[in-house]
Amino acid sequence: MKYWLIKTEPGAWSWDDQMKSPKKQTEWDGVKNHQANNNIKAMKKGDRCFFYHSVKEKTIVGIVEVAKEWEPDPNQPGEPWGYPTVKAVTAVKHLVALADIKAKASLKDMVLVNNSRLSVQPVKASEWKTICKMAGV
Repeated sequence: MKYWLIKTEPGAWSWDDQMKSPKKQTEWDGVKNHQANNNIKAMKKGDRCFFYHSVKEKTIVGIVEVAKEWEPDPNQPGEPWGYPTVKAVTAVKHLVALADIKAKASLKDMVLVNNSRLSVQPVKASEWKTICKMAGV
């Protein structure tokens, strides 16, 4: 199993939206960055992702699981864009802010710390464990 962090602007799609969606799952579409798109192509069914509210909040709010692997966007034939389907697993007990992540020495090499603009990014197993502990999950 691999771990990821997926970012969303809560005004566009929030954790509450995810929880209200049918079966608590949605197609994770709208990614238009080649590096992020390559990351979602690498996701496998069962992989886990931190659900991160970007913009003003800059906080991990939940965990989702890849329910269906990447597929091309049928609305954009011939284009490289596509999406996986993700399903809510759990909200975090304690929100984990970007500032808290940056303050943790063991997370200094995390992609989020060094490339906070990338919308879909890998998370190392050790980083996943540390953040889960911080989040109370």
